[in-house]
Amino acid sequence: MTVHERPFGRHLEDFVPGDVYRHWPGKTITEYDDHLFCLITMNHHPLHTDAWYAERSSPQGRNVVVGNLVYSVVLGMSVPDVSGAAVANLEVETLKHTHPTFHGDTIYAETRVLEARETSKGDRGIVTVETKGINQDAQEVCSFRRRLMVWKRASAPERRRPYDGTDIWA
Repeated sequence: MTVHERPFGRHLEDFVPGDVYRHWPGKTITEYDDHLFCLITMNHHPLHTDAWYAERSSPQGRNVVVGNLVYSVVLGMSVPDVSGAAVANLEVETLKHTHPTFHGDTIYAETRVLEARETSKGDRGIVTVETKGINQDAQEVCSFRRRLMVWKRASAPERRRPYDGTDIWA
């Protein structure tokens, strides 16, 4: 029998400047998603929650998904491939919303490695990446650059489960 661990995040040695990670799957953002996010985060701007207002008072003529939800979805898509094993997220250098997202749009994401360097401690490093969110029409809806601290493979903590040592298939 072979046990397969799902990769989740990367170590410093895995980040090669220029590499691109295509995150999967995409996410269709519904009106419900947008309204719930607005309520949770106390963003009550009518552009996001009032169709009548948006139709008559916005350049888009319809509700626009709140930008922080778009950013959060794109960031979340990148976690399994980029920061799932990170020591810390250090900084978001830039964040741009380049095209509006509407209810029913499906967002996809890709990340490009810009830099990977070891720290003076020697057991970890700093990685800089740029991530882009793209809609179903191949339009960029958001992009951001961020820095994270990741372990070198030899120093990474062991991935453990509370039932390690127990054969659950016996």
